[in-house]
Order: sequence, then C-alpha cells, then structure tokens
Amino acid sequence: MFLNAVASALLTAQSEGQFPCIFRCAESSAQASEPYMLPDSLFAAFGGASKVALGLLSVAYLIASIGVYLSLIYQISTRTRSASGAEASARAFGLPEAVLAGLLTLFLLLTIRSAVSQPSIQFSAPNLLANFLFTAFVVLIIVTLLQFRGFDVGELAGFFKISFVRALGTGGILLFLAYPLIGLSEAINQRFFGGGSSKQSIVEFFSGSRTIDERIMIIVFAVAIAPVFEEFLFRFFIYGVLKRYFGCLVGVILSALLFSAAHAHFPSFVPLFVLGGCFAIAYEWSGSILVSMTMHSLFNSLTLTALAFPELFSQ
Repeated sequence: MFLNAVASALLTAQSEGQFPCIFRCAESSAQASEPYMLPDSLFAAFGGASKVALGLLSVAYLIASIGVYLSLIYQISTRTRSASGAEASARAFGLPEAVLAGLLTLFLLLTIRSAVSQPSIQFSAPNLLANFLFTAFVVLIIVTLLQFRGFDVGELAGFFKISFVRALGTGGILLFLAYPLIGLSEAINQRFFGGGSSKQSIVEFFSGSRTIDERIMIIVFAVAIAPVFEEFLFRFFIYGVLKRYFGCLVGVILSALLFSAAHAHFPSFVPLFVLGGCFAIAYEWSGSILVSMTMHSLFNSLTLTALAFPELFSQ
C-alpha cells in the first residue's frame, strides 16, 4: 500500500548507520607535564561512569517497555474473558466483512509478491499519488459496506471514545515505550538474519527529491494520510475481522505479519512486525483507532526527521 515503506526507513537507517561516542578526551598539544595527567584521568573516569549509567538506563528502559506491554496484554485478556456474549457480538464483524478482508489480504499478498520479484521499480510522485487514490478507494468501499450493514463506523472504531489530546498523549507514551522493543527486535534480526544495505524506493525518493514540493507531498502523506488509511485497513478492519474469528492474540500476530510483509523489505521485517503488534495492542487496549493512528503518525514523523536531518542521529 502507499507509503508502507516510509515506516521502516528509520529502522533501515539504524541498521546501516553508526553512532560514534559523543564525549571524547581531547589530546593536549601543550607541554606533556605531570600535573595534567590528573584531569585527563578524571575525564576518562567520568566518561566510563557515564557509559555505565547509560547502559543501566537502557536496561531499565527495556524492562519498563516489556512490563507495560505485558500489562496491556493482560488487561486485554482479562477484559475479553469477562465480556458477555451480547457485548462481544455487538461489535463483531460478519461473513461479508470476512470475505472482503480475505480478498483484500489476497490482493496485498499478490502486490507483495510483485514488489519482491521486481525490486527495481522506481518510485515517483505519480506512483505515490496513484497508490494513495487506490487506497482511498478501498477505504471507501469498506466504509460503504459497513454503513450498508448498519455499523456505526465512528463508534466501532472509537473515533469519539477519547479526545484528540488524550489520544495524542497516550499514543506518544506507548510509542516511546515501543522503541526498546523495536530496537531489541532489530538487534535480533541483525544477529540471526543479517541486514540488507539496499534502501527502499520511498527512502531513495525522499532523500533524492530536489524540490520542496516533493518533500512537502511526502511529509503530508506520511504524517497525515498514511497513518489514517493504513491503521484503518490493518488495525480496524483486518485485525477486527481476524479478532472476530480467531481471537485477539491470533488477530494481533496475523495483522502484524501482514503489515510487516506489506513493506516488502526483508531487513526491516522483524522490527516492523513488532511495531505492527504494538499498534494493534494499543488499539485493542484503548478501544480507539485514534491511538494507533497517533503512534503511526509520530513514528513516521521521526522517520522523516532522521532522513532530513541525519546529523541529529549520527552525532
């Protein structure tokens, strides 16, 4: 789908980039006298202590991330077990939605296969616009079907369940806590599968764009449009159908797998799978698609920031 590759650009940059140490001990060009050895030793000691403190903070950050998402999963499972049959069926999709979701999944798989078999296809502004129009058409079909079937899309997706400010705050916190899991999955992916050095077409398109109009178009699509459409498709609709027939756990796993595969970039597959799982957990826990949309938008914003200002991530 359109702009799917944007979401994994930061992960690709992380796997290819190097992050040198910020603090270096300067070599003195003055006289090499004995009294100046003490300050150098102190600086070295402080540098070593800062590395230890940073390592401990990183471990605490990862533990907090794992703990929070395990807590969310536990709350979801407890809520699911305590929900009554009438309450569960009131928000359930039916056979028509399952058929449409199956056709959409089949189309996505065929698109992924085509993208993998022809990786040399150049990305361009007309191509981006065409993908956007097609995705909008698919979303329109889904909304029309749901309204024809008597579903209230706004209520079903939780658009009005929480305020925008609360969704922004919740999404920002959950994305902040998702980054250690993404980083861990990236390390595991590098350790066992290695990392490819090829950049995705959308990354090359943004990095190689020479006009401000092209960059503004990509930013608008990545930050404002892609998160809305992709979260509606992958989390609200596909995950909703999978949850209806297979349960929350299988729904989270399968929708995250499809979300990751849709990027058609193997080096980022595992991290994007974790990211898609975090989006689905956030949506299911909050009951509002606005939370996962906010997380997706913030993630893409940080991705574009890393592409536009790489010196911020390499210094």
